[in-house]
Amino acid sequence: MSDTERYLPAEQRRERTVAAVIELAAEQDPAAITTAAIANRMQLTQGALFRHFPSKEAIWEAAMEWVARRLLERIERAAQGQPAPLAALEAMFLAHASFVAAHPGVPRMMFGELQRAGDTPAKRLARTLIAQYGARLHRLIEDGKSRGELCPGLDAEGAATLFIGSLQGLVMQSLIAGDVARVATEAPRVFALYRRAVEARP
Repeated sequence: MSDTERYLPAEQRRERTVAAVIELAAEQDPAAITTAAIANRMQLTQGALFRHFPSKEAIWEAAMEWVARRLLERIERAAQGQPAPLAALEAMFLAHASFVAAHPGVPRMMFGELQRAGDTPAKRLARTLIAQYGARLHRLIEDGKSRGELCPGLDAEGAATLFIGSLQGLVMQSLIAGDVARVATEAPRVFALYRRAVEARP
C-alpha cells in the first residue's frame, strides 16, 4: 500500500471501498464478495477496512447510498434545462441507461440485494430510491399533462411505473446477455416506444 493510500481521509477511503465493491460486483456474484476480497482489491488489510466499516452489511449499505445519490444526481442534471417535460423524461431515461452501462456492478448488486430474505438497511435504501425516483417522474408527467404535451387522461402513476419498469427490463435482458453496455444502446429505441404510449395525439 502506498503512503498516499495509507493516509487517505476517511470519507475518501469509504468512497474507494464502495468503488471496489461495485467493480467486484461486475465480475462475480455480489453475494459471494467477501471483505477479504474487498480489502485485497484495495491493497489493504481487513483490519484497515474495518476501521471504516463495522461490518460487511455496513459496506453494502454505503454502496447502496452511493448508488442512490449518484443516480438521482445524474437524472436531475439530465432533466435540468430541458425545454419541456417529455424532453426531460427522455434525458432522464438515457442518463439512467448510461449510468448502468458505466457501472455494470450496480444492477447486479441491486437485484441481488432485493432477492435477499428479510428487511436490510440496503434494501430499505433501494425502496427509498425507487420512491424518490417515482415521485420525480410523477411531477414531470403531471406537468406534461397540464401543458398538453402528454395525454390528458394519462395515468401518471402507471406511466411512472412503466418508465422505471422499461429500464429494469432493459437491465435484466442485458444481464442475461452478459453485456450490460446494451442498456445504453437499446435505450433510445425503447424510449421511442414509451413516448408513443404517453404523448398527446394531435
